[in-house]
Amino acid sequence: MITIGLTGWNDHPLIEVNRKTKLEDYASHFPFVEMDTSFYAIPPEKNILSWHQRVPESFQFIPKAYQAMTQHKNWFDDFPSEEAMFSAFLNRFTPLLEENHVKAFLFQFPPYFGCTTVNKEYLKKIRNWMKDAPIAIEFRNSSWYSEKNKEATLTFLTQHHFIHTVVDQPQTPNNSVPLVVKSTHPELTLLRLHGRNFEGWQGSNVRNWREERTLYEYSTKELQQLADIALTLEKESREVAVIFNNNSGGHAAKNAKELQSILGIDFSGLAPQQLNLF
Repeated sequence: MITIGLTGWNDHPLIEVNRKTKLEDYASHFPFVEMDTSFYAIPPEKNILSWHQRVPESFQFIPKAYQAMTQHKNWFDDFPSEEAMFSAFLNRFTPLLEENHVKAFLFQFPPYFGCTTVNKEYLKKIRNWMKDAPIAIEFRNSSWYSEKNKEATLTFLTQHHFIHTVVDQPQTPNNSVPLVVKSTHPELTLLRLHGRNFEGWQGSNVRNWREERTLYEYSTKELQQLADIALTLEKESREVAVIFNNNSGGHAAKNAKELQSILGIDFSGLAPQQLNLF
């Protein structure tokens, strides 16, 4: 099974009907969404319950781990311990977990999180603190996939029941990893597509990296190649969830729709589509 989704349900004018029903509009086109808001702060309970009530029964979220959980910032300003932070995060998402509305939690690590013994031990702690929750790991440091470490990295992810996030991104010197088409979990693999804007991803001579980093539109030829990759991964996992993150210029929804057409797949259980009367 191959599913397709985007990062966030905002800023996708191609599929938006009403500004007040962006999530409902989104859920009428795609079966899951990556949730970025949880990276910046653990969402309030009322938000979690609202999202739960506004999506179909089969719809799922991929919440990004809070930034201190992936060492993008310090935890001790807001929590008495790391374990307390993980507990607060996991408890907040319990209502969505219990209703099977969480496909996986995405742990996206920074470029300075390299393949070291200390960091492997931290990943083991994450598995322990997150209990049996589904966890997808995305590395940004190429040392995990060096000739020396790649097989050991994939084995480590498999042994600790981590879902491998296969990434398509520009191959810059300092903040990229190679495209490693390999699953580590029998249930799920993520294929996360950041676009191929080399200059924007590298960060040099970029005025606003948020606007330029994922400014990229995949060509039909490139999408056909990505479709082949998804089909290869499908042989190793029950589900391959393809996430389009190339939305600085609003290309994600268009590319997602084209990939869906190339693969010839339909999604069941979507919300009813509303008519745009304005």
